[in-house]
Amino acid sequence: MFEDAEMGAKPYVVLARKYRPQTFDDLIGQDAMVATLKNAFAQGRIAQGYMLTGVRGVGKTTTARILARALNYEAREGDKGEAGPTVDLPRDPAKFGRHCAEIMESRHADVIEMDAASNTGVDNVREIIESARYKPLVARYKVFIIDEVHMLSKGAFNALLKTLEEPPEHVKFIFATTEIRKVPVTVLSRCQRFDLRRVDVPLLSEHFKRIVGDEGAEAEEDALMLIARAAEGSVRDGLSILDQAIAFASGKVSAQDVRAMLGLADRGRIFDLLELLIGGKPAEALNSFAALHHDGADPVQALGDLSEAVHLTTRVKTVGAHDGSEGLSAEDVRRAQAISERVSVALLSRIWQMLLKGIDEVGRAPNPHAAAEMVLIRIAYTADLPSPEEIIKTLGGAGVPARRNNKQAPTGEPAIGAARAEAAASSAEVADNADGGELQPGRSAQDGAQWLDEAAAFAEGMPEDADYDPEDPLYADAQLPGAGALMPDPGSFAEVINLVSAKRDAKLKVHLEENVSLVKFDRENRSIDIFLLENGPPEIANELREKLNQWTGKRWIVMLSKSQGDKPVGLARREAAAAELERLKSDPAVAAALKAFPEAEVTSVRDIASEEPSEDTGTG
Repeated sequence: MFEDAEMGAKPYVVLARKYRPQTFDDLIGQDAMVATLKNAFAQGRIAQGYMLTGVRGVGKTTTARILARALNYEAREGDKGEAGPTVDLPRDPAKFGRHCAEIMESRHADVIEMDAASNTGVDNVREIIESARYKPLVARYKVFIIDEVHMLSKGAFNALLKTLEEPPEHVKFIFATTEIRKVPVTVLSRCQRFDLRRVDVPLLSEHFKRIVGDEGAEAEEDALMLIARAAEGSVRDGLSILDQAIAFASGKVSAQDVRAMLGLADRGRIFDLLELLIGGKPAEALNSFAALHHDGADPVQALGDLSEAVHLTTRVKTVGAHDGSEGLSAEDVRRAQAISERVSVALLSRIWQMLLKGIDEVGRAPNPHAAAEMVLIRIAYTADLPSPEEIIKTLGGAGVPARRNNKQAPTGEPAIGAARAEAAASSAEVADNADGGELQPGRSAQDGAQWLDEAAAFAEGMPEDADYDPEDPLYADAQLPGAGALMPDPGSFAEVINLVSAKRDAKLKVHLEENVSLVKFDRENRSIDIFLLENGPPEIANELREKLNQWTGKRWIVMLSKSQGDKPVGLARREAAAAELERLKSDPAVAAALKAFPEAEVTSVRDIASEEPSEDTGTG
């Protein structure tokens, strides 16, 4: 009895096949293509070849079959219908034309489908050319549907060209591809091209809602929105996810079920994480991320969701809460608007860039969770750093308070004094690299204080109510875009090397000391002429110029000379040390000590006069 029931049961058909469009009216999101074809058929302007392109799952192959059905539509005997090709096709299978069912099921003798992915050679195309010579058996047109046409070889394309340009009157070609750029232009020029667009999230969600109802299942609005967003415009991908979600949730699909199934994080918790990062709270942010991971959120997906929240917040801040928010819940828009009112576009852009780089790092890391935590720590520690414009405004008395870790300057403290205190603390820790959002090793407190002195002197010459304007020619020399925290101009080539050393650029420092000969250093014009020795890389001049521009905020010129100048700094230092060593050996006191201790030798020289006494040695 069980076997009889099993034999009589109908096999399950997945939703992507069960709800495949049967007519042009069933296609969603392709209104422009449908309108064009309707007008062309009405005017009798039917082309000999069509090229359908678009991402996976938007309906290219299905559209090709519907088009073949429209070309060969014939009403059954006794039924009323069009006498020729038409796009007004019946949806009810009981009212299908003579060829409709066979064409849609890919079993019609005059509609030949070929997969170019497995039939790529010239011989396969020759079979099509040979078959095209003969008239159709029963239909009006012999239609050749070639899927993934970009997979054909160069020879196969060349063999097809002549037949495609001047085919017999009874032959039509329909091509489908996801890689339109790989199709030769000689083929494209012989076809009418239709780009099938990604389906918008709201439209896709409504489509899924109708299908859920037809299936006798239930689904929350937010759950359908999540599935539509995960589909990325592909109807087939979305239906596959919906099919899985109905099975996962036993017919009652909730947003929580979809998140658990796809490894997505709750959008509200993602916004909570974003607020913690913007607030410069790394510990709380890591705890929030750990909770998301514990609940099943994938690290890469979680960072991807975080980047979507940043994009939404930036968009809301740029165009407003009501523009471009279709497919989003009211709560998402409200949270994004609340965050956008407190942060700048510059900060959101910085976080966006760091997340893009971080997602790639996490995807390649052996421990994605640990890599994701490092990305979040990086964002949290750079989120509340003041921008260069804020520093200049603060030093100029423009009223922007200096800040570090959300701490305000003490009440009544002068703006410049507060800025000096805050920037001194910052300079001893990290400097913000505005180009990539990376943390760089910080300057020493002494260098920071020296820069502050120069910055304060610059600010004292500004009016009390002046605002810093980067576009103002007056400040064109004060700071370059993306300069970050400024350093004082080096006064000599030795100070240039010291600056490179302070920035922890060991490779550049070695080249400057060992493989570069200084020809001329002009501090007034910020110009450096160097000669490259045998091992000096030719790109070192550009690298040094760019980094000096970034570190000092001034425009520097570094040129390569054809004539050698001074000795390399490293060589000169070693020669000076050797000469000093020889001089000391000839000193009577040292000579006597060496004579008394024959095994002893002088290896280095240290100037103790310039060293500060330790705390326990006193002052005498």
